[in-house]
Amino acid sequence: MSKKNYYQTLGVDKKASADEIKKAYRKLAHKYHPDKTEGDDTKFKEISEAYAVLGDEKKRAEYDTYGQTFSGSGFGGQNGQGFDFSGFAGQSGNFQFDLNDLFSEFFGGAGGFHRVKRGRDISIDIQISFKESVFGTQKDILVPMPVHKDGKVSREQQSITIKVPAGVNNGEMLRLSGRGENIPDGSPGDLYVKIHVSPSNKFRKEGAHIISDLDVKLTDALLGFEYEVETLDGPIKVKIPKGVTHGELLRIKGKGVPYSGDKRGDLLLRIQIKIPAKLSRKAKKLVEQLREEGI
Repeated sequence: MSKKNYYQTLGVDKKASADEIKKAYRKLAHKYHPDKTEGDDTKFKEISEAYAVLGDEKKRAEYDTYGQTFSGSGFGGQNGQGFDFSGFAGQSGNFQFDLNDLFSEFFGGAGGFHRVKRGRDISIDIQISFKESVFGTQKDILVPMPVHKDGKVSREQQSITIKVPAGVNNGEMLRLSGRGENIPDGSPGDLYVKIHVSPSNKFRKEGAHIISDLDVKLTDALLGFEYEVETLDGPIKVKIPKGVTHGELLRIKGKGVPYSGDKRGDLLLRIQIKIPAKLSRKAKKLVEQLREEGI
């Protein structure tokens, strides 16, 4: 059997980083998923097989050295060797699928080599708020579900509860295994949920941190002051240090995005010093005196 070029399959260079490989895989998996308009079942499995190797540090090293991997046995390897996909789950953010589910369509268990019927995957979109994307949420949604009965297929709406994890990003996909189409004498498909996050007019995410602009008066920037600041946890008091500069970041620890259990990123307040467009005569005279002082 001729050697498969997994780098070419994913469209990446042999020197590509793990993140570049993961990004290329996610893009292709989303494009060629069988449930998509331009989906391609064969291409989908090819890129999944390629990522199963290149996405694993040990298997990639074996592949780069020998042109094959030596872990496990079964189907899909080169020169008689196979790939062990057990326990492998392609994960990037929250877009996941299990290669065992994919290959179960074509390969039966130890008893033989046959095609196993599998229901179609179903894709839906849901909208969540910025705050829900930070802390996570739970949504009860209605999913259009094909129902097979007495040789006929009808479409019904099924209520499903979806748990959206904390820190999810706009455009990410969640996979609910076995929540797709059910078919007689076959395994169910999966449900893919695409997340759309409504933008906030006050906050924006940057990794585990949240950034917000804070308008500060010129005098408060010069002399220092205390401001009440809105956070996703509620209002807090923040001390503005004297001499703060325009664009400077004030860090409020533990008010960002939750991650790794009970850890959280920070809230970064970007100082925006507001310059008055007009000055009263008194204010203008005071400013002129400041200028005379070299300020």
